[in-house]
Amino acid sequence: MEQRTLGRTGRDVSVIGLGTWQLGADWGNVAKDAALAVLSAAYDSGVRFFDTADGYGDGRSEQLIGKYLRTAGVSDVVVATKMGRRVMPPRAELFNLDQFRAWTDRSRENLGVDTLDLVQLHCPPTSVYGDDAVYDALDTLVAEKRIAAYGFSVETRAEALAAIARPNVASIQIVFNMLRQGALAEVLPAAAAAGVGIIARVPLASGLLAGKYDENTQFAANDHRNFNRHGEAFDVGETFAGVDFDLGLEAVKRLAPVVPEGATLAQFALRWIIDQPGVSTVIPGARNVSQVQGNVAAAQLAAITADQAAAIEAVYQELIAPQIGDRW
Repeated sequence: MEQRTLGRTGRDVSVIGLGTWQLGADWGNVAKDAALAVLSAAYDSGVRFFDTADGYGDGRSEQLIGKYLRTAGVSDVVVATKMGRRVMPPRAELFNLDQFRAWTDRSRENLGVDTLDLVQLHCPPTSVYGDDAVYDALDTLVAEKRIAAYGFSVETRAEALAAIARPNVASIQIVFNMLRQGALAEVLPAAAAAGVGIIARVPLASGLLAGKYDENTQFAANDHRNFNRHGEAFDVGETFAGVDFDLGLEAVKRLAPVVPEGATLAQFALRWIIDQPGVSTVIPGARNVSQVQGNVAAAQLAAITADQAAAIEAVYQELIAPQIGDRW
């Protein structure tokens, strides 16, 4: 699989990574054996970037990744974790050196490593992005070899740009997909100019862009696509990328004819993301081996054509942009 350098980490990662929120059982239950099978299938398919967080299943996702890496004897995967959202709602005063040490020590134990490859502040309060003491604390973690590099997982374009402007930020993780194109205008060019990596999350808009849902689809009670559809638990932009579900279904219907023969809508959506200049890796999640294999196949698709790109842009401008505006 194609490899790209992940910003200032200096590490090469696969263009298709693996998001492991699902493995924390926050999208409905995923058995331990099934989760380990997902990790194994991803690695065997060429995936060399796993994205997790200390809050995914309160550490379950990290622990499963650590178990897989030890059991399989794997050492060439870049594992990015996140910190700051195990306490909800996150409060700016918690983003300090003492807390960072405690949070990273817990993640190091969960993952079974001395030094974390990449730690991302997990959608912290907006005021954190302008706090010099936060960056000093993160630099201290690097000096102490608790972490090798740090970045931010952000909610908004303004937060992304604030972090990109800081000299030691290695990467930015942002919601980016065919239904959330706001990062194209400023964020991706700014990151590329600064040498900051871009990790694209929620690439299938919480499954909308898999093209398998309809107006009768029901989600489990412990699935955020049920309980956070209007932002009840966290930023609604994390659920269906902030797009109204019914509007998203209509967008999918219009996108379907654009998908090339032999590809799925999900693969086409992933291909669109990795074709955007400045994107380092995209991190679709998976609940089973077949989903992993389907996601990885996107890297082998032909590049998006000009006509396809124009059709995708038309759907976005006509349906999605008027609803979400400049919110993110």
